[in-house]
Amino acid sequence: MSGNIVIVGAGHAAGQVVASLRQKNHSGKVTLLGDEAHYPYQRPPLSKKFLAGEMPAARLYFKPPEFYDHPNVTVHQNTTATRIDLNKRLVTDDSGNDYKYEKLVMATGASVRKLSIPGATLAGVHYLRKITDVEAMQAQMRAGAKLTIVGAGYIGLEVAAVAQKLGLQVTVVEMADRVMSRVVSPAVSAFYESEHRKQGVNLMLSTGIASFSGDTSVQAVELENGDSVISDMVLIGIGVIPNIALAESAGLIVDNGIQVNERCLTSDDNVYAIGDCTNHPNELLGRRLRLESVHNALEQAKTAAANICGEQLNYAQVPWFWSDQYDLKLQIAGISSGYDNAVLRGDPARRSFSCVYTKSGRIVAVDAINAPKDFMQSKSLIGRGALLDMGLLADVEIPLKELAD
Repeated sequence: MSGNIVIVGAGHAAGQVVASLRQKNHSGKVTLLGDEAHYPYQRPPLSKKFLAGEMPAARLYFKPPEFYDHPNVTVHQNTTATRIDLNKRLVTDDSGNDYKYEKLVMATGASVRKLSIPGATLAGVHYLRKITDVEAMQAQMRAGAKLTIVGAGYIGLEVAAVAQKLGLQVTVVEMADRVMSRVVSPAVSAFYESEHRKQGVNLMLSTGIASFSGDTSVQAVELENGDSVISDMVLIGIGVIPNIALAESAGLIVDNGIQVNERCLTSDDNVYAIGDCTNHPNELLGRRLRLESVHNALEQAKTAAANICGEQLNYAQVPWFWSDQYDLKLQIAGISSGYDNAVLRGDPARRSFSCVYTKSGRIVAVDAINAPKDFMQSKSLIGRGALLDMGLLADVEIPLKELAD
């Protein structure tokens, strides 16, 4: 393939497309349009080591800046694509510049879901998605400061762990009755709730937010029950929404993300879409889904690049995710929604165990907490929908792979 490739977006997925095209000796021009003042970088460390000040910004980059110093690669930073003409194969940016493409890759990612309540625009109310978001938070993260986090998902709890270690007074407010309720079982939720409380985090579950109060900067979080939480700063972590507006206005099919097929092609044969913005079919799971996952972003990027270069590669892999909180590494394989049984392997009190999710006896997902062997062995088992010996599943002395049919 020697045609011009335009990539809209400059996140992890976009960086992998450039790298994969280079590996496959793509000889055409590659143009990357990103709306930040950075080369493609990793987002997971933003709520962990980068926030904690343990990782410099340079180490976030997917590839060093000199990687893009290539005659066939052009990176436009602080540039937002505003229009796509599918018939003319043309992308227009916010300065009116046009970019002609043979193949277009949409890697537009996702944006934070925002709260629309009184006081939401006060200074000191933060979201976390970009390097600049973290830098703004770091300016306020001093020992003794009062941080209130809205949302007890991955981001909220990861930030709570970092902030608690830095000496802040941390309160987490969550509408659901348990932490990480969308992704883990009640037993795993209870374990993490206990761990955060032991560390001194004030968890307020089944609690709604009414407003934020303060003159020009936030001073308190007002709860629906009438109580107030004094706050020097607030982080809102209530999920993300896929960036689909550009694709939708161009006429591409969207439905909870930009719809793609197993080759990452959209409804237009010259346009691919990858990463958090996509709704894709997964043959192993037997359904369509949208994933917010580094693994998914990287593998879809490799799939799109391969097909751009004339290969015929389908994307079908077991999803996996991770979260670091204190010294706990949570590794999740598969999607647990729809399970009918959840079995613990190991003792949570020892801070090393796993939760295996099954449906009709077949493994569908695993949450592994400081239990890397169960995580690694589960991926292939989930991929083939293995039947497990339910009578022995709780016996941690028996390797997970030996319990499969």
